[in-house]
Amino acid sequence: MNQGWIYRERVKDADAGQTILEYYSNKYRHSSQQEWQIRIKSGQILLNERSVDAATILKAKDRLAYHRSPWNEPAVPLEFTVLYKDRDLLVINKPAGLPVMPGGGFIEHTLLYQLKIHYPQEPPVPIHRLGRGTSGLLLLARSPIARSHLARQMRDSTIKQNNSQINKVYRVLVSGNSIEEDLTITQPIGKIPHPVLGYIYGATTQGKPAKSQCKVIERYRNCTLLEVKIYTGRPHQIRIHLAAAGYPLLGDPLYVAGGSFAQINGDRQQIPVPGDCGYFLHAYRLALVHPRTLQKMNLLCPTPHAWKTVGEQT
Repeated sequence: MNQGWIYRERVKDADAGQTILEYYSNKYRHSSQQEWQIRIKSGQILLNERSVDAATILKAKDRLAYHRSPWNEPAVPLEFTVLYKDRDLLVINKPAGLPVMPGGGFIEHTLLYQLKIHYPQEPPVPIHRLGRGTSGLLLLARSPIARSHLARQMRDSTIKQNNSQINKVYRVLVSGNSIEEDLTITQPIGKIPHPVLGYIYGATTQGKPAKSQCKVIERYRNCTLLEVKIYTGRPHQIRIHLAAAGYPLLGDPLYVAGGSFAQINGDRQQIPVPGDCGYFLHAYRLALVHPRTLQKMNLLCPTPHAWKTVGEQT
């Protein structure tokens, strides 16, 4: 069991005028209005550091704090393999199932928390994120110069979309085997309404530009192994892009053909969410410029052995 967590936030101008109960019930629909009411009444939710009634009206810039009681986090693989390390950089092979950052019910069962255990004096800082269900290469900074230089490389690569410094290539298993040998996807990605979560990221013409380049590596009977090079870093970009193209990731519980989310049936506690696992996505290759030596680096993390068996048996 973890130590609990305090979720802090400030009320935005657009949310002023609501009751505190309306605010939490509308914004965080993973819990029912009755559940939020119980939390407010029991003093788990404070407004400007004080307990309040559920009917209290919120004002802009009010400070809210939800004191969540300790809970048992779902079991996840906590061990990771170090692939490269020096005084500036750490590159690891993140296992599928391990969240990088806190969220979605995970606090201590996250890579960030494990890094604090392994490197208590100066924990490395992730330069980018991988989804919980994604495995493979993850780049972290161990020094101030690395943090600023690598962040700039990531930003420049996304803005210029030419991957002049940082180059990220993934391997992925998708449903179906009729996808083109080479496919470039430029579907914009942005927030789309979700009846329970409020919103998720998906394919939408109102989204931000995104670009992925796909190449067939091997075709199986009912799925295909692809190599995907991304030129932008939109949330869940590969999952959304391939779903939008009609080839959702094999085993993806959330994104379906068209780039939207799976139909919701039954209990709201069981709905697919972005952090769910089951899909096959692996950060396979990473190229970057070392922040101190300015030498180019090329790192490779082979696809999990089990993937070939999955492909042949699907």
